[in-house]
Formats: sequence, structure tokens, C-alpha cells
Amino acid sequence: MRAEKQYLISEVESHLKKSDYVILANFSKVTVSDVAELRASLAAENAEFHVVKNSSLRVAAKALGLPEFDAASLAGPTAILVGGKNPAGVAKILKTFFDKKQKLEVKVGVLEKKVFSAKELAVIADLPPFDVLRSQFLSLLTSNAAAFVRVLDAKVKKEQPAA
Repeated sequence: MRAEKQYLISEVESHLKKSDYVILANFSKVTVSDVAELRASLAAENAEFHVVKNSSLRVAAKALGLPEFDAASLAGPTAILVGGKNPAGVAKILKTFFDKKQKLEVKVGVLEKKVFSAKELAVIADLPPFDVLRSQFLSLLTSNAAAFVRVLDAKVKKEQPAA
């Protein structure tokens, strides 16, 4: 393998190692200023946008044990989005960017070595932020416990009439 190809593959591998997810997008209609705006938005999630060669991505993904991308996923120009610890937040930024610009097309995503379609990533993007989900879950747990305590308290008060 030529040194230039090996360099490109190792560069893609280093990008893919930055997180446990990768989102592939077609950037053919996106302008340079749009990419700068998207990169600024992604910085909030510590995520990065990189243009890669499809053949380098295929080899790097295989070397890292990621699922194999189908031919449709690697057709046309491809950019990868990686980095940070919040793939749902990145998906939300991408969805907002797409809704606003109508230019960037999400191809597929890989989360924890599972391939997700663009529709599935849109559903993930619609989820509330992780902190909100956590608070909703804790609220659910405490509301059931509080209701249980109220039932016990009512039973005790019923069995022990007021003096």
C-alpha cells in the first residue's frame, strides 16, 4: 500500500477512535460557510466534521471492527461526524442544520457498533436531552415511592383514629 493511502487511512482511523459513534453525511450541496457554521454548532458537543475518502473510510472502519457500510452509504461525497460523548446531541444539531439549510443529507450512523438509518437517527434527535431524560426517570421513581408512602400513611391513619 502506498504511503499516501496509508496516511489517509490512519487519519480516518484517528477520527473514528474519537468516539463510539460515527455519522456519515453527504455534503455535496453544502457551502464552505455552511460547514463553518455546522462546525461551530458541533463544537458545543465536542464533535467534529471531517471530509473523508470513501475507500479510506471503508478500510479504516474494517480495521477498527465497525460494521461494514453498504454501497449506498458510501456513494457520493462523504463526511463523518465524530467526537464528544453525546451522539443524540450531535444528531439533534444535524437535524436542526438540515431543517434550516435543506442541504446536508445524513446517510447512516453507527452507534456502539450498530448501524442506524437516517430515519432512526432522526428519531434519536427528537429525544429530549440526556439530563431531561434522567430527571424524568427520577421523577417517575420518586412519584411512585411518594404515592406508596401516602397509601401506607392513609392506612395507618384509618386504623388509628385521632385521639
